[in-house]
Amino acid sequence: MPVKIRLQRHGKKGKPFYWIVAADARSKRDGKFLEKLGIYNPNTNPATIELDVEGSVKWLGNGAQPTETAKRLLSYKGALLKHHLQGGVAKGALTQEEADKKFEAWVTEKEKSVESKVANLDKAKADERAKAIEAEKAVNEAREKAAAEAEAAAQAEETASEEVVEEAASEEVVEEATSEEAATEEATEEKAE
Repeated sequence: MPVKIRLQRHGKKGKPFYWIVAADARSKRDGKFLEKLGIYNPNTNPATIELDVEGSVKWLGNGAQPTETAKRLLSYKGALLKHHLQGGVAKGALTQEEADKKFEAWVTEKEKSVESKVANLDKAKADERAKAIEAEKAVNEAREKAAAEAEAAAQAEETASEEVVEEAASEEVVEEATSEEAATEEATEEKAE
């Protein structure tokens, strides 16, 4: 029975995640499998990959063939490297301790590169957020400035209308005063006659 290491799709429409499985090559994509080796979630940044390296190496040693995508994932997690080193141990090219040291060195270097990528993504996200906040502050300041100008214009218009009303009122007072004076003068003239 030919065995493939491949991806089995799960998740909802538009949000897939995958199980990495060892399955019979003749079985359906999402059908029966022999062993679940890990998960792959491409929706996160960076993608989440959890893999049973020992189980993958065991299946590779038994002759399982990975698909293209599964091969990339196995390579990313170091399963192919460990399988290669195990082949060297079997041939006598190096000892098990040397193979383990090389694998551990590779794993620590890979973890550092992934951590630096995550740090760069976090920094980029923080910078983007800071730029958004600055832009929002600028927009708010512009709105406040426009509101203050509109309020100042409204106050100027209001004071101008109050001055017009005061001038009209003062003219009425002057007219009333002059008419009262004229009336009092007429009354005094009538009394005098």
